Parts: sequence; structure tokens; C-alpha cells
Amino acid sequence: MTGIVLAAGQGKRMKSRFPKVVHKILDRPMVNWVISALRQAGSDRIVVVTGFEAAMVEAVLDKDIISVRQTPQLGTGHAVMTALDYLDDEDIVVIAGDEPLVLPSTLKKLVSRRIEGDFDVVFLTMKPADPTGYGRVVKDGKKIKIVEHRDADSETRMIDEVNSAIYAFKGSFLSSAIKSLSNNNDQNEYYLTDTISLADKADTIVVENAQEVLGVNDRIQLAEINKIAQKRINVEHMRNGVTIVDPDTCYIGPEVEIGADTVIEPMVFLSGKTRIGNCCSIGPLTRIDSSVIGDDVEILRSEVSNAEVHSGARVGPFSRLRPGAVVMNEAHVGNFVELKKTILGRGSKAQHLTYLGDTDVGEGVNIGAGTITCNYDGKRKHRTEIGDGAFIGSNTSLVAPVRIGKNSVTAAGSAITEDVPPDSLAFGRARQVVKEGKYSKNRGQEENS
Repeated sequence: MTGIVLAAGQGKRMKSRFPKVVHKILDRPMVNWVISALRQAGSDRIVVVTGFEAAMVEAVLDKDIISVRQTPQLGTGHAVMTALDYLDDEDIVVIAGDEPLVLPSTLKKLVSRRIEGDFDVVFLTMKPADPTGYGRVVKDGKKIKIVEHRDADSETRMIDEVNSAIYAFKGSFLSSAIKSLSNNNDQNEYYLTDTISLADKADTIVVENAQEVLGVNDRIQLAEINKIAQKRINVEHMRNGVTIVDPDTCYIGPEVEIGADTVIEPMVFLSGKTRIGNCCSIGPLTRIDSSVIGDDVEILRSEVSNAEVHSGARVGPFSRLRPGAVVMNEAHVGNFVELKKTILGRGSKAQHLTYLGDTDVGEGVNIGAGTITCNYDGKRKHRTEIGDGAFIGSNTSLVAPVRIGKNSVTAAGSAITEDVPPDSLAFGRARQVVKEGKYSKNRGQEENS
């Protein structure tokens, strides 16, 4: 099955320099919601017709998606003409790139109906409470035509079934019909809807839930569809055994996976290909993107991006795990701690006010408050290695590249610039000097005397 996505328009009412279809629903560009539905419905070839700022649209597409450019943009029929080389499949679905809520099951139903009835085209319709502005579906036996609202007489406007612009075509019919289109109209454009009247045998399916075919024309509708997508995803997770304390304030992307008995607290943002295990506690006020979280993990008021947190670990509050951070089993990352390209070993702890960058931390290590790894020399990044069981004193600066051996201790306030052997105590600070009476509580009295 071939899916053709019409994504060439600008979407002027969005008031944006970006094409409408790259605006995001939750964390996914709108056009990719449509592509995902087509994939799940069985499309093994997807063609996206681009036009306005085509490069921006093409940049968000997966590598296996075919893109063709419609220049200039002369209507929906002309868009399909642009994809003429890909109409060699007998099962073709044509859909607009701004209908992100359509379900794969609906597309499957549409295609199955066309095949079973050997129709030239079957398209999705709806019956809104107010059909004003929509193209009316006029039926005469097996023949159907679509009459746009502006062209409809009073009797035709009484018809309540309207076009949703989602079609399942027989490829041989579409490739022939598309060549027969004319642009002899007020807009001088080629309309895909005109192919419907050319079909000898056509049919419609009225969508059960009109939300599926909602389009996006402005930022208000974008927000409305975001809300619908948010609710749809959250409900599905709750049905699968996830507790979401306040679904209205949790935003979960369509590719996120969450295990049973995990609790999602309010104001949580989960995006990308994030995987969260069973029996976790996430939030409140936590953001996780494209990360892997094990079982029985607690993450509180923290930021996690392209990182791993293994089972039994604790993160937060106010922690930041940057790309490449790995928190091993039973390890703890505490308040105002930042990890980047760092492995924090099993059972190790960095509880307070710490930066660990480009660091390998062994098992059972304690990182004192205020510790930092000085990993950048102005030109290159260097790694720090901390062996199992080491104790890093508060306010230690580890100047990379440097190794701290197993079970070694660094004294508080040290700047460690050389490797420390195992089972050693390292000092790297100036000797304390005290000069009594040199600083009076009343500096003015001292100066006068």
C-alpha cells in the first residue's frame, strides 16, 4: 500500500514562517503523526508532497520517506500529479498532512472497504452539527460527486455528509483520473475532489468519531488537537496499568513506553523514545526526553535527556542528567547535581551541588558536596576515573585527565591534578595560615588605631 501525504501548503492562518505540517503535536511534527498512522495501517511506501519551505518539511522526515516537491502549488489534484511516478500501486491512500488524529484502524477499514467492494475510490466523511464551509457529498447510486460549499445551491447545502479529504483509491483509476483534471475554475487550480465524479463506482465511510478528521488551520486548533492527543495517550497508559495523578498536566509523547504500576505525578513531560520501567515514581515537575529508565526508579523535579537510569536508582530533586549520563543500579543523584557523559556506578552517591562531566565512577563511591570534574582544558575534553569505594571530599576539584584509585580519599577543598593510587589519602590545597587580630569585627576601629 502506498500512502501519499499532501504537505505542500503554507498554512497562512498559522501566522508562521514555518510550514504548517512541521508544527508539533506534543513532541512530534504534525506530518509525522499522519505518517505513523499510515505505517501502522500497512503502508510500505510513503510519499510526502512538499512545497512551501520544502526543506523544513523534508528535514523532519525519516530517511525511508520519499519526498517530491510541488512547484508551484496549484491545488490538491496538482499535488497528486507531482507524485504520478508513485501511482503504480493498486492500493493508494491520499491524506492531508494536517490531519494528525486519524487512527490506523480507520485507514485500514477504508482500504478494506475499497478492496472488498472493488471500488475506484472510498473516502472518509463526517456529519458535523454545522456543515458550513465543507464540501457536500452528493450521491446518485454508485456515482458520487463533491460539491464545495461556495458552489452548492440551497438544496445541496441541506446535505449533512461532508468530505474529510482522506481517500483510498484504486491506483489504476487514480493514475488515469488525475490526468483528466482541469483547472478551469475561479482558483485556476486542479482539485483532487474532481476525481470522485469520474469514478464509476465510489463509496464513503462516515467516521465514527469526528475528532479523527479534525484539521489544523490556526494556533487555536493546534492547541485543541494537542489536548485531544494528550488525553488519548494518557488514557491508553492508564488502561495499561500506569497511574497518572493529574492527566491534565502530564504531557506524554506518542513514542513513550511506561511499565505497569509506575506513578506519574503532576507536571511531568515525557518525550522522544523514552522507556520507563515498572513501579517507578516520576515527578512532579520532571522532564524526561529520549531516555531509558529501569524498574523501581524515583525521579523527582529533575531534567533527564538522552540518559540511562538503572533499576533502583534515585534522582533529584533538581538534578540534571545530560546526554551520555548513566546512573547505575541503586545509585543516588541528589539536589543540584549535573552529570554529562558520566557513569555513576552501582550504589554510588552524588548528593549535593556537584558537576561530573566525562567521568567514570566506580561502585560504592561517595562524591562530596561541591565536587567538580574539570574536564575541559580550553581545547579538548578529558576523562576522570574514580575507583570503587573511593571517598571524594567536599569541594574537591578533579582536574582531568586524572585517576582516583580504589578506596582512596581526597581531602575536602583539594585540587587534585595527579593520579592517586589505591588506598591513599590525597591533599591538594594550600596550608592554612592564621594571623590573629588582623581582622577586627569593627574594621573602622582597627583602621583608626
